Amino acid sequence: MMKTVPVQDSIGNVLCHDMTRIVPGECKEPAFRKGHIITPDDIPVMLEIGKEHIYILTLEEGQLHENTAAERIAKAAAGPGITLTEICEGRINMTASPGLLSINVEALNRINSIDEVVLATMHNGIQITEPRDVAGTRVVPLVVDESKVIQVEEICRECGPIVSVKPFRNLKVGLITTGSEVYHGRIKDKFGPVIRKKFSQLNSEVIHQTFVSDDPEMTCSAIFQSIEEGAEMVVLTGGMSVDPDDQTPSSIRATGAEVVTYGSPTFPGVMFMLAYLNGVPIVGLPGCVMYFRASIFDLIVPRIVAGERPSRNEIAELGHGGFCAGCDTCRYPLCSFGK
Repeated sequence: MMKTVPVQDSIGNVLCHDMTRIVPGECKEPAFRKGHIITPDDIPVMLEIGKEHIYILTLEEGQLHENTAAERIAKAAAGPGITLTEICEGRINMTASPGLLSINVEALNRINSIDEVVLATMHNGIQITEPRDVAGTRVVPLVVDESKVIQVEEICRECGPIVSVKPFRNLKVGLITTGSEVYHGRIKDKFGPVIRKKFSQLNSEVIHQTFVSDDPEMTCSAIFQSIEEGAEMVVLTGGMSVDPDDQTPSSIRATGAEVVTYGSPTFPGVMFMLAYLNGVPIVGLPGCVMYFRASIFDLIVPRIVAGERPSRNEIAELGHGGFCAGCDTCRYPLCSFGK
């Protein structure tokens, strides 16, 4: 039960909720936090921020304060790779460690269908390269029925974590650069440095780079040799288009690898190939990966490094959101690409 007390008569009482101060264009922050014991000096400040009354709360059986509710929801929903922030104004954020963000979307929707419960997340499958907040939760009212929080906890027990992170495995990557112009030294390889940087952000390492001409047999042999030398993923750059002298796709097929897809409904990244040879992923990357900050590489390769095996259907579903808007300043993954 909650009763109202005029601010002037509130000295010595304990606040049951945060009071927010908003200065337009400058800040929004708690002026007083829950648990603060009101003093005479606080009265002018409370009046200044528009608070003429404070609320004294007495919880009835079966009721939870917003802070307690948020804490229980967050603890139930958070999985591996997630830490919780301090509570502020009834809200707790979830901070992800580096890895692949994993959201149980179906369970998330069930939770948000519970009246007065809110759990918001970033998109499933986002690559996290440094710790960042990826979700937040709270309840709408100051006091909520405990039964609603119990429903959330039951869903989390049934479905497992709602928000978690799949760590990036430390893979050894073999890089094969195709193309006679690079092989014969007519032009300098610019793909290698880009790929090395991208894999370093995924906790993986390019252990060797092999240059081959457009000869399919030479490329095929390089794939076998790369795996023999310990590569846990093989990446081929160049020669992925439909031009007659672009032989990389046929070279990958010639190894006997199981092809998941040749082609992806993404711009940039159409001429992408994914195959598996005795469990080792073989990835054919189109030239756009070298020039665009975000491409098919960023939608699929992090998933593989995190231990997932993308299916043909999952790649087909990238068509919805697979068109890059080509913004002047790229803010991927904080955009619609691949979502």
